[in-house]
Amino acid sequence: MTHSIAIIGASGYTGAELIRLITTHPTFEIKALAANSKAGQSLAQVFPHLRHLDLPDLVTWEQIDFSGIDLCFCALPHKTSQEVISQLPRDLKIVDLSADFRLRDVAAYEKWYGNPHAAPELQKEAVYGLTEFYRDEIRAARLVAGTGCNAATGQYILRPLIAAGVIDLDEIVLDLQCGVSGAGRSLKENLLHAELSEGTNAYAVGGTHRHLGEFDQEFSAIAGRDVQIQFTPHLGPFNRGILATCYQRGEAQAVWDALVMAYAAEPFVEVLPMGETPSTHHVRGSNFCHIGVVPDRCEGRVIVVAALDNLTKGSSGQALQNANLMLGADETAGLMLAPCFP
Repeated sequence: MTHSIAIIGASGYTGAELIRLITTHPTFEIKALAANSKAGQSLAQVFPHLRHLDLPDLVTWEQIDFSGIDLCFCALPHKTSQEVISQLPRDLKIVDLSADFRLRDVAAYEKWYGNPHAAPELQKEAVYGLTEFYRDEIRAARLVAGTGCNAATGQYILRPLIAAGVIDLDEIVLDLQCGVSGAGRSLKENLLHAELSEGTNAYAVGGTHRHLGEFDQEFSAIAGRDVQIQFTPHLGPFNRGILATCYQRGEAQAVWDALVMAYAAEPFVEVLPMGETPSTHHVRGSNFCHIGVVPDRCEGRVIVVAALDNLTKGSSGQALQNANLMLGADETAGLMLAPCFP
């Protein structure tokens, strides 16, 4: 059975990544591509690397006939996404890649994103889209909220460890480096090549990064108490990829065992042999997440490192994984592409 797919926000990086992945899918067919700022242009004009694909030209989202669409991916900025989704047909299945439906508490959304939630009724039905931990809920969902890419990486490390009780919940430090594509495709002065290349910098230091809202929500729910981690993101002078290094108080073997048990049956999360650490090179362009555990020289401390591609496993690949569940397709369909190396 073939499923008809629409993508709103198709001219951004996550939109392009969705197109790249879906065109390898055995049962999904892209029927509509919307990008209001580039409506009327062909896909080749917007993304020359996709010119070989025979796909419809870009239109405004208002021009799409949703009567024949089975599922819509919404790859718009936060605030814009909730405004558009609230106007879509109520029986349409939607995977949202923005931040608009990630936080269950609309007051928390306003705190972290600076504006009141425009669709609180829709928020009530949204399912958090970290596939490996919300699989059953996602299968039954109409609206799935994709996670933040940084938030996904940190959660792949920490959720199993918090659940297993093998780390000190009051001593968690997460340092993370993300490629520049994580900042989106819009023009920004600090992302110019001359200002970004040959250097790196920390940003949102001291607990102001918006993905902390997701960490607070998810980790506290697992632990049954407030859990607030220290988190510092860094902008790296590379295009795509996330490398997260997490410092914790706990025993390395117990930490490794908990991760291995949690991900033993997962097709896209691989725990490396004890002592090995992952590289963004080894997951680039793929839906895989690699996790490594290393004992620290200080007894009772452990370091866990995770790598994933922010545009794939951290966003568009995760979205497609969720869509597969929502439409009854094989969860891995369109997602078994090997990483691109070197």
